[in-house]
Amino acid sequence: MRPVFADPKTDFVFKRLFGTEEHKDLTIALLNALLGLEGERRIVDLTFLREEERPRVAEMKLSIVDVKCCDAGGTRYVVEMQVLNVEGFEKRVVYNASKAYVNQLGAGSEYPTLDDVVAVSICDFVLWPERDGEPSVPLVSRWRMREEQGGRAGLSQVRYVFVELPKLAADRPPATVAEEWAYVFNRAEMLTSVPSLLHAPETRRAMEAARTASFDEADWEAYDRTRIAEQDARGALTLARREGRAEGREEGVRAGLRQAIVAVLQARGSAVSEALEAALAAGDEGRLGRMLTRGGGGGWGKGAAGGVSVRR
Repeated sequence: MRPVFADPKTDFVFKRLFGTEEHKDLTIALLNALLGLEGERRIVDLTFLREEERPRVAEMKLSIVDVKCCDAGGTRYVVEMQVLNVEGFEKRVVYNASKAYVNQLGAGSEYPTLDDVVAVSICDFVLWPERDGEPSVPLVSRWRMREEQGGRAGLSQVRYVFVELPKLAADRPPATVAEEWAYVFNRAEMLTSVPSLLHAPETRRAMEAARTASFDEADWEAYDRTRIAEQDARGALTLARREGRAEGREEGVRAGLRQAIVAVLQARGSAVSEALEAALAAGDEGRLGRMLTRGGGGGWGKGAAGGVSVRR
């Protein structure tokens, strides 16, 4: 039996909800809730970039960077959905945010023209687990630099917001709008109706927009392929690690990664490109891992990511 609501964590549904003119109010509400923007600081409008202005990224990827926006003050936001906790994830978040910052500096520009950047990462895993002797990290955490001895905040030109979806409390209803969004991401596909515990109009509209009753055959095909590829990638990563442990050498990990990449391609009905064949033959573990989790490199399929320009 097909679900009543589609999973917002998948590439296809995430873009459907947060990357279209029809549902731009959902994008605005999501950003305001996760960034804690209130009163005059709230984003009130946004404009999507034209298709030709959108950066080209790999179509089959498990990390989705498809919302980029800037507010009236110039602050830029980069939002991604990450479903797998992969090696180097935090470094990639820092890289993407830093790239968004430095790429503003065109020919003839000067440093004072650079605007702040905020990277928002929605994670379907716990990035910072509880540890003895260390402060706990909440469901939604916001990060910026501080002076080590006195704790004074500074150098805040690049900031980070993380949402760790598994940290949403399961023993009580959502208490904030940010928690309602986390509930939608966590539970939508398992529900048969819009729950009464969702009070914010935008989270309820997001549930309605995720109803699969509006899917046509092409939508179902795209959605099913995304889910199959994700499941294959999860299983293949587990296999790669298990084979690496069993064989006790790096070749086991490389073999598993090669199998994982081929499995994802087969799930999407795609052929292996010459560049990908060369990478598979070379057995570069780092590159194979990046290709699997991000779909970038090797020339094995390309698609578009969406961007937005925001006024508030």
